[in-house]
Amino acid sequence: MAVKDRDRFSTTTRIRLLGEQTAARVYRSQTKRQARRSRLTGRAALLALVLCTLIVALAYPMRQYVAQRAEIAEVKRKQERTRERVEQLRDLKARWQDDAYAEQQIRQRLHYVMPGETGFVVIDPNAAKQSRSDLGAADRPWYANVWDGVDSSDASDQ
Repeated sequence: MAVKDRDRFSTTTRIRLLGEQTAARVYRSQTKRQARRSRLTGRAALLALVLCTLIVALAYPMRQYVAQRAEIAEVKRKQERTRERVEQLRDLKARWQDDAYAEQQIRQRLHYVMPGETGFVVIDPNAAKQSRSDLGAADRPWYANVWDGVDSSDASDQ
């Protein structure tokens, strides 16, 4: 027994135990690294890189495609509105080809009368009561608009 106790406390035994403990720790850490590393292999990383590259490469053309489809739809809507407007104008042109419609419009718009008829103009009695200040800015002379502007800015200062 004395030999075993002596071996237990010898330097070589202690160094050998330390080496075994260190080897066990290194082996455990290597197996953990291998277990972690096995989740993301080089193939998986390459596949992820290829997928990301494809997504980035296709993003701009897809955006352009969607924008062009929207533009095409807008052009089609505009074309349909233009087609409807052309139809309206054709109908109007066909109406103006009729002499009765043309005569009716001329009498209504230009106040023409046929020979032997008497033309009358009716004046609205409420229109005569309207004062100059009630008129819109476009209906008044320019100097009245300027003077009103001076008055309103002077009133806002006080």
